[in-house]
Amino acid sequence: MTKRLTTSAMIASFADPNQPTSPAPFGHALTRLAAENENVVGMTADLGKYTDMHVFAEKFPERYYQMGMAEQLLFGAAAGMAEVGYVPFAATYSVFATRRAYDSLCLDIAEPGLNVNIIGGLPGLTTGYGPSHQATEDIAILRAMPGLTIVDPCDSVDIEQAVPALAATPGPTYLRLLRGKVPTVLDEYDYTFEPGRAKRLRDGRDVVLVSSGLMTMRALEAAEKLREHRVDAAVVHCPTIKPLDEATLLHEADSDRLLVTLENHTLVGGLAESMASTLVRNNAARGLLPIGLPDEFLDAGALPTLHERYGLSTERVVRRVLDGLG
Repeated sequence: MTKRLTTSAMIASFADPNQPTSPAPFGHALTRLAAENENVVGMTADLGKYTDMHVFAEKFPERYYQMGMAEQLLFGAAAGMAEVGYVPFAATYSVFATRRAYDSLCLDIAEPGLNVNIIGGLPGLTTGYGPSHQATEDIAILRAMPGLTIVDPCDSVDIEQAVPALAATPGPTYLRLLRGKVPTVLDEYDYTFEPGRAKRLRDGRDVVLVSSGLMTMRALEAAEKLREHRVDAAVVHCPTIKPLDEATLLHEADSDRLLVTLENHTLVGGLAESMASTLVRNNAARGLLPIGLPDEFLDAGALPTLHERYGLSTERVVRRVLDGLG
């Protein structure tokens, strides 16, 4: 019998069975960075344990600031620290960073162009606890904010490399955090995270899968399964949503291959619309098949069940691509 999913599956890792994982890659990467740079500080709004910031807090308690359940205060204090030369990493859930504290992020941090790094936990469909916790529209909310770099990492490798890179990036950044036991995928590829750059992970003559975040893992899995159907799929990982690597994406789209975007985000205002806008503005308009979350509030439930229901599972991706090929 298939094991019945329990409540714990609502917060389960999205890693596949027997897939290599790395524990708390953000917390460990921030701790390594802080050992090299004494200006790095960690801050949170009562969510240190749940954003992997506790790893940093245990190593550098004197540089860890618990601001309580007050995201506006968190961002205001982070802005003040950046003003005097510190490099703050401010962690909370994405829903609170974007819906609750947008104005503080905009006027306290982005408008003066301060080097504050916002870490948003539970992005997209990485929890089963319903719309109060599922930040399915965070990229759409933040894309229009001037000067803000937005990063959607695939795995532990991406996160570990992104942390020091974002600390060195001028102006504010927003990282969609994958927490806990995070899959390790990109170590099998010749990959290095670079802000603002998309990277081709594998070639393919029939389909090009342009993906961000955890959906790059799904895209790589789908590409392997598509081979069983004699479909050759390329995978292009786009970890930086803003600024978008338009040159690379336009180059990949300049072919007769089926163009597919995959994102752990609503199809409104995310990677698919960014890609479509890039094609139109550069007179390279063509069709694309968008795979992502629907424009609706999602159900609560077991995370594996929700991924299948809303089209983020590998099997659903494969079926959508095959349907797109006709």
